[in-house]
Amino acid sequence: TYVGEVRRATWGRALCTVAPRLTHVGKDGRAVMVDVSDKPQDARRMAVASGEVYLGQVAYDLVAQNALRKGDALAVARLAGVMGAKQTANLIPLCHNIFLSKVHVDLALEPARHSVRIRVTATAVGPTGVEMEALTAVSIAALTVYDMAKAVSKDIRIADIQLESKSGGKSGDYQRAG
Repeated sequence: TYVGEVRRATWGRALCTVAPRLTHVGKDGRAVMVDVSDKPQDARRMAVASGEVYLGQVAYDLVAQNALRKGDALAVARLAGVMGAKQTANLIPLCHNIFLSKVHVDLALEPARHSVRIRVTATAVGPTGVEMEALTAVSIAALTVYDMAKAVSKDIRIADIQLESKSGGKSGDYQRAG
């Protein structure tokens, strides 16, 4: 969506009442880092993100039995997710450095889909949100599962990395529908 544009559904009703604005685009159209100095420094922020790694039968069985040659894929991915969240500002150019209060990485085996479901909750107190930290943690945890199991399968697929919810901040709370 461009600055000042109101998106409309095919039947002509406005999807939003306020003109959307990309916060990382300056008036001249160039990428900018958002100034958060005037935002409350004591705002509690929380974000939940999720994703899934589809392993296939062989790789899934080895992960579930903790029988991969590289070791415990779930334990390594859990730590990698936390480390990824802490490195977000180094990976995403316009993200602020954030003092994270907590990052919780949950990995669940999904036998029916031969997959690992990843869910991350990130929290912080400060002037900016933690959505990118939660999404980065999911992405790094998923890539780590892939790395741990790639020797036994090349058909591994990472999918559905998305923000599930967020709270705190100027834009308000968000909860994914469904």
